[in-house]
Amino acid sequence: MTVTVPSPEPVAPGPAHPRVDPERWPDVARLPRASALRTAIARRVVETALARLPLRIQNGTTPTAVPHPAPSGEGPPTLTLHDPAAFHRRIGADGLIGFGESYMAGEWDSDDLVGVLTVLATHVDDLVPAPLRRLRGAWAHRRPDRDRNTLDGARDNIQRHYDLSNDLFALFLDPSLTYSSAVFDTLPATSRAFRAAQHRKIDRLLDLAGAGPGTRLLEIGTGWGELAVRAASRGADVLTVTLSAEQRELALRRIADAGATDRVTVELRDYRQVEGRFDAVLSVEMIEAVGADYWPAYFTALRRLLAPGGRVALQSITMAHERMLDTARTHTWISKYVFPGGLIPSPEAIARESAAAGLTITHDTGFGDHYAETLRLWRERFVAESAAVGALGFDHVFRRMWELYLAYSEAGFRSRYLDVRQLRLVADGREPEEPR
Repeated sequence: MTVTVPSPEPVAPGPAHPRVDPERWPDVARLPRASALRTAIARRVVETALARLPLRIQNGTTPTAVPHPAPSGEGPPTLTLHDPAAFHRRIGADGLIGFGESYMAGEWDSDDLVGVLTVLATHVDDLVPAPLRRLRGAWAHRRPDRDRNTLDGARDNIQRHYDLSNDLFALFLDPSLTYSSAVFDTLPATSRAFRAAQHRKIDRLLDLAGAGPGTRLLEIGTGWGELAVRAASRGADVLTVTLSAEQRELALRRIADAGATDRVTVELRDYRQVEGRFDAVLSVEMIEAVGADYWPAYFTALRRLLAPGGRVALQSITMAHERMLDTARTHTWISKYVFPGGLIPSPEAIARESAAAGLTITHDTGFGDHYAETLRLWRERFVAESAAVGALGFDHVFRRMWELYLAYSEAGFRSRYLDVRQLRLVADGREPEEPR
């Protein structure tokens, strides 16, 4: 069989989608190279998989039949393919990276983006036939070495996400500027309860760590300073470290406005470079940015920094262990465009790595439903502020990328593919050893 390799060509955008800037988004603006055979296989696999799911697939204006109507009678979500040929070619070349880039290019849309992604996440193990799953390595891209979280690499990776713009984050986060899951009093959540829910989350972590008057507290991952301010209001003396220059600048202003400057120090520093001993060490959804290669260094640092009788309080997104192992070997759309160098750990990985460092888990609580609602509120705010996001200089491709990122994450929690947990860890009495 002779297989031809088509040359790259400009992407035809879907209705109402302007063309893509090839300098800013080179892999979105042009279709990837993919053989006719590979594209045909991708199309067959995708069409077969989608036909079994409770989705309505629409090519242009012609909907397909729905094999499993929704029991509510409202009908399943619709996935509309504006350019089926480009959609299948991207998936044939780049798998799920191509799926995301196709959305960024405007080649597909949905009347319920979270609904479509939740269906896909719920049935993720059934989408690709088992024989083809064994060939994952033949089409999945390896993570690039430049994304490894060395001291320099970690700084670059953090800045690529968190230094985008403080004004951007302020458009969709709650007034506390807290960029992690809230804990709501009741579900479904309301925007009026958002700030109180973020404070409830922070207070639970401070309680787990035993933070109070005179506590020497270390926070790894400053964010925009809300946890540090709240810890200081309890009388704790706080050192908080970050790799984001923009976050530090705004956190310092917010800490000063709260009158907490005398109790909070903010340093631009990697967690591996922190010295001293602390009664409480807190890290909220920062382990996901560490990378599996550096989890031993991370947990060893936590143990090394913990004073006798001290406590560590962590909040971490988690996923099932086998899925984590597959993700760790793969360059994903999220790692390419949103969180370079990141990897969500499994509960088993956290337990294993923390135990190896001399830490024992004494509390573990999950609340994934609350993260789904947190993400829904962020996504709705982000979409409502689309014009303001554009006014900050972020083009339509960026806005579609971030809408997909927020919807993709929300779907992960709604489908139970992801969870989020709060953990307390204490030293088991052994002196920590530096990882090899």
